[in-house]
Amino acid sequence: MDDGRQAKWWSRPATGRPGRDEPESRGGGEGDAPSVRPDSPAPTGGAAPADGPAPLVGQEPQEPAPSRPAGPPLHEPDVYSTPPYGGPGPWAPAPPVQRPTPAHGTPVPPQAVPPQAVPLPLQPSPVTPQATPVPSSSSQWLQYDPWGAPGQPLTQVGPPAGSEPGSRKNRRGGAFAGMLLLALVASGIGGGVGAYVERTGGLTTVELPQASHDNGDRAPESVAGIAASALPSVVTLHVSGTAESGTGTGFVLDARGHILTNNHVVAPAGSSGDITVTFSSGETAAAELVGKDSGYDLAVVRVKGVSGLKPLPLGNSDNVRVGDPVVAIGAPFDLSNTVTSGIISAKQRPITAGGEKGDGSDISYVDALQTDAPINPGNSGGPLVDTQAHVIGINSAIRAADSGKGTERGGQSGSIGLGFAIPINQGKRVAEELINTGKATHPVIGVTLDMKFTGDGAKVGEKGPEDGPAVTKGGPAAKAGIRSGDVITEVQGQRVHSGEELIVKIRAHRPGDRLELRLTRGGEERSVTLTLGSASGT
Repeated sequence: MDDGRQAKWWSRPATGRPGRDEPESRGGGEGDAPSVRPDSPAPTGGAAPADGPAPLVGQEPQEPAPSRPAGPPLHEPDVYSTPPYGGPGPWAPAPPVQRPTPAHGTPVPPQAVPPQAVPLPLQPSPVTPQATPVPSSSSQWLQYDPWGAPGQPLTQVGPPAGSEPGSRKNRRGGAFAGMLLLALVASGIGGGVGAYVERTGGLTTVELPQASHDNGDRAPESVAGIAASALPSVVTLHVSGTAESGTGTGFVLDARGHILTNNHVVAPAGSSGDITVTFSSGETAAAELVGKDSGYDLAVVRVKGVSGLKPLPLGNSDNVRVGDPVVAIGAPFDLSNTVTSGIISAKQRPITAGGEKGDGSDISYVDALQTDAPINPGNSGGPLVDTQAHVIGINSAIRAADSGKGTERGGQSGSIGLGFAIPINQGKRVAEELINTGKATHPVIGVTLDMKFTGDGAKVGEKGPEDGPAVTKGGPAAKAGIRSGDVITEVQGQRVHSGEELIVKIRAHRPGDRLELRLTRGGEERSVTLTLGSASGT
């Protein structure tokens, strides 16, 4: 070996080939490597040949190789040391297999060369013999020495056992898998504990967050503020008679115990029935009928022996505008102290209600306020109040969806958002009359109307009651020049389409009020002015 590198078999001429003229000094130089023949055993002893290298200390001399016959060379010496027979030169590519050549003076063990191997003759190296270099610790031949002492275990090329990259990777992979498994277990335990704590609140007593207690004050114009102000003045009426019973609502008019409600609420009591009033506080008291009027569908009752009554303030229904917010209070289906809210959806709706008797004596004519505040059976007689908790109407009727026959009173149909209230201005006048006289007066014009007329307007009939004249002699209509057959089309500038509407428009006024009417006679339009008369109600 030169400089720790392998000697290449093509780097010097082969020894013992005929025709080569070699100097004697090269044949016996110290740098020649021993040549091993397959048919000669490995040297075991004897003196070293004269032209061979000197034996090392402790090494037996080898037998000299047989001499070659002398003769002239077949050709001139090759200064480039090119192998004969056209072998590859120093410029040729390396052979596919290279085998290590033992260093100079290293004994070759018998098992190092297989019997079948053909030795490659080597020529003496022209390089001055040098000491065998010690391979560095990084050389692979330090770990694998095929010419070392027999029986020495082979060492694996690469890092020591247990320190291989694969082993480190396996350990790293195992550690990573362990850490991942530990993380999964920990997360599962943590998730379970968290879910348990979330559901049960942990091991402590569960206390849910809650807003602090307030004093209950609300803005006076809010629904809650309106209800708080009006409810103490609203009562529930339970009426029972010999044939029927019912439930309705009323409200306190004064400190004397007068309560205003609907006529159809107290009608089941008749002349000998019982009327019981229940206040919002739960106290009850017996009541007696003061007066009633079926034409206006209003009645007044009075409680005795009750002190501390709070009257509900009355508003002015003439100031109401469509769209104003309102609150209805009552006992729908006997559910006392029920509060609903809505708006005024229309004004001056001419409605008629009642008529169960068939003779028209129980029909009420109302120029009503329309509201979408839910009103149901049991709300009748209750107050419809504005944002100041002032009464602007008396809830009286609803439009029933199942009948389709008009406005119903006291039926069992639910609200469809069409409720009607008697304007408080009309209710105030009637209530005052009922308290003072026990009866109410109706404004009249003194004519009998043809209720079967199908044209537009209210037609004055041909005959009156008991075949009398249709226009009462000396009455307001006769004084204004109205005749039988005239068709009244307007009252105070408001269009009239039927006889019922004319009655509603007239009863919206007081007796003694002056009205301007417009009528048609023989295809011509006329305007007349009259003063309303008075008639006793029932």
